[in-house]
Amino acid sequence: MRSYPLSTDAIPATGADAATDEYLAKRTLRSGTAGWVLLAGLGVSYVISGDYSGWNFGLAEGGFGGLLIAAIVIAAMYLAMVLGMAELSSALPAAGGGYTFARRAMGPWGGFATGTAILIEYAIAPAAIATFIGAYVESLNLFGITDGWWVYLAVYALFIGIHLGGAGEALKAMFVITGIALVGLVVFAIAAISKFDSANLTNITPDPDATGASAFLPFGYLGIWAAIPFAIWFFLAIEGVPLAAEEARDPAKNVPKGIIVAMLLLVVTGAVVLFLVTGALGAEDASSSGNPLVQALGDSAAAKAVNYIGLAGLVASFFSIVYAYSRQTFALSRAGYLPTNLSVTNSRKAPMLALIVPGVIGFGLSLTGEGAMLLNMAVFGAALSYVLMMVSHIVLRVREPNMPRPYRTPGGIATTSFALVIAAISVAATFLVDPKAALFTLGVFCAFMAYFALYSRKHLVAKSPDEEFAVLAKAEHELE
Repeated sequence: MRSYPLSTDAIPATGADAATDEYLAKRTLRSGTAGWVLLAGLGVSYVISGDYSGWNFGLAEGGFGGLLIAAIVIAAMYLAMVLGMAELSSALPAAGGGYTFARRAMGPWGGFATGTAILIEYAIAPAAIATFIGAYVESLNLFGITDGWWVYLAVYALFIGIHLGGAGEALKAMFVITGIALVGLVVFAIAAISKFDSANLTNITPDPDATGASAFLPFGYLGIWAAIPFAIWFFLAIEGVPLAAEEARDPAKNVPKGIIVAMLLLVVTGAVVLFLVTGALGAEDASSSGNPLVQALGDSAAAKAVNYIGLAGLVASFFSIVYAYSRQTFALSRAGYLPTNLSVTNSRKAPMLALIVPGVIGFGLSLTGEGAMLLNMAVFGAALSYVLMMVSHIVLRVREPNMPRPYRTPGGIATTSFALVIAAISVAATFLVDPKAALFTLGVFCAFMAYFALYSRKHLVAKSPDEEFAVLAKAEHELE
């Protein structure tokens, strides 16, 4: 494993230890702000918008049967992946999350590739969610807004501003908003049961040219594969829980517990909306709806309530993913992989530019108004990061079997190997749904890797926490 000197650009040359201390002092987060309950709430918060909108576009690709099968496979993948990440986060609790794991397992190249894929996911996902928030606001006719860009600007400015106030305040606010969003799902489920008609699940006319086409699979077997990116929307970003490790109490214990509890809850909520929305509204109408839960309830008091609460659900995910992209940017910047100014924290220990810069980029993307396209781009980054994180778990199990692991993945390598295979299939599925969007996202990923190859790999900060993990691993290996 190659070691790197302190970056001469990032750290003043007035004594290495003193300079390092000064450098890191400007780049510290507030620790001890979250236990496992808040972390579980964070995990649900990342994902809850996926229950309210976005997943339903998968009905246009695979019909109810295709999306259902895809959702079952993807739920199994996420559960396996979460169990693997629970082990990794207990062993390597740092703000870099998946990047930290891959850095330890695969060196700087693997670490940066994983961090970049995660950052692409988290920078683009809020842009997609912003377009869904705009659709809900327009359907509510709030403030007479008919042009979504005002909404996009407002949510970015407001929630980045709240995050600048500090992690503890932000996590508590996210927890409350997420609770409201879960209440909205309960209200929806109670109201939708009476409107459920099993015939609505399969009311899309089968494509006669599709292999294996039927009422259950109107677009044939290929529709299952095409529906995968939208099934991922039910769980997208839950892997961000380990990004809170440096701000959690007893992260080795609380991060694994929080992410597993969140995953189990999201399996339940995803199943509820898939069956009840499609059964109440009909697969054909639901496949193109901007706010499917509301339309499924028709013109009723429950629909109005769910519309307002659904807005809270979208806000919860937007709010929490802003947190996630800022922590991933912070970790990569602090270690020198990205410009080091991005990791400087304010008096409230919030990374200012790590919050603002990706937010500006996301706002620009939201102006396209193409929620489904942005969703596919975010899924590409997510699925690629899943491949790399599962490889990291396998590599560390083989290469460092004695590394302390307070939590161990049930099934070990077999569990994460399953997640790895499905994640690789998911990457390919993004090209099937929208090849232009997937190729563009791949191009962005390659541009980041070129930046690393030409510049930042020569300017890494050796004593940042993630680099320190790697140095300790090397020293332990040499002693053995």
